Amino acid sequence: MNTIHGLGLPLIPFRYAQACRFFIGGNEMHHILSAAVLLVAGIFLVAKGGDRFVDSASWIARAAGIPAFIIGATIVSIATTLPEITVSVMAAMQGSTELAAGNAVGTVISNTGLILGIAFFFMNVTIRRSDYLVQSLLLIFSAAVIWWGCQNGFLSTPATLLLMLFFFIFVYRNLSAGRQHRQHTRETREHMDTSRRNIIRNMLGFFFGAAAILIGSRLMVFGGTSLAQLLGIPERIIGITVVAVGTSIPELVTTLAAIRKNEHDLSAGNIIGANILDLTLILPFCSLASGKLLPVAPSAVTFDLPACLLITLIGILPLLIREKAGRIQGLLLLASYAAYLVVIL
Repeated sequence: MNTIHGLGLPLIPFRYAQACRFFIGGNEMHHILSAAVLLVAGIFLVAKGGDRFVDSASWIARAAGIPAFIIGATIVSIATTLPEITVSVMAAMQGSTELAAGNAVGTVISNTGLILGIAFFFMNVTIRRSDYLVQSLLLIFSAAVIWWGCQNGFLSTPATLLLMLFFFIFVYRNLSAGRQHRQHTRETREHMDTSRRNIIRNMLGFFFGAAAILIGSRLMVFGGTSLAQLLGIPERIIGITVVAVGTSIPELVTTLAAIRKNEHDLSAGNIIGANILDLTLILPFCSLASGKLLPVAPSAVTFDLPACLLITLIGILPLLIREKAGRIQGLLLLASYAAYLVVIL
């Protein structure tokens, strides 16, 4: 798979503009308008899908007696992590193993520094430490294990096994917490409209909302990349902005929708859960898909992986210690992410 020089990002999105020309035809202005329409359509889909997705996920959590954090850390995070899983596993199967590892780690950095930073900046997040402790420690340990396990330029077998163990602990912990919480919320569920019609409506809303986010995010990347190319913006800038953040759009949309609806548990749970899946599920899968140890670029070992661990610590440790996060922590995360971008640029 061809990549953008110096970034390890796939060139597939940069064929979008050529595709627009082939299928749409017409002059340059027509191409620009077509790309703009795709971009606007993508924004509309992710905005509407995000609203429906968060509403349905919140209802499902209350009706099932499961904490919103657990729903966010499992079902929501799995749905919003699908782009990363698809890109990384396909890249590994096609031999672009460094791209697979870089996509997973880069997504964790953007999820935490950018998206969690936005959530903390716009919401006063208050948590119970007991609800977040295991998942948060798993995320920190996963980032540390990957950095330790990649010192020789490959994700080592012991590190891969540890990551798989963390994934199973994550799943077991969420299932266990969900069962315990259901026993304490039976009365609340009895006062909800849990008719068959309402259940079907919310389940459909959840799945259609997720589909709208995923399709809309692809249209945004498609239209945004094509528009940037047609306007003569350099490929490196496109890669750093549109492509690098492209697979994180579902998490961003879900977080923005959760901010509007003050569902901070769903938002934080989604980011933490998605990051754990990125590190403990995607990387072992990519290693299996490639049939060999997963190589990691030297620049990733010396800079990206420690940056991932540092930004994770900034986002998680104060939240666990203080049991709350606010504007100052959000600004610190956003500043850390901006500093990271400045360095890699």
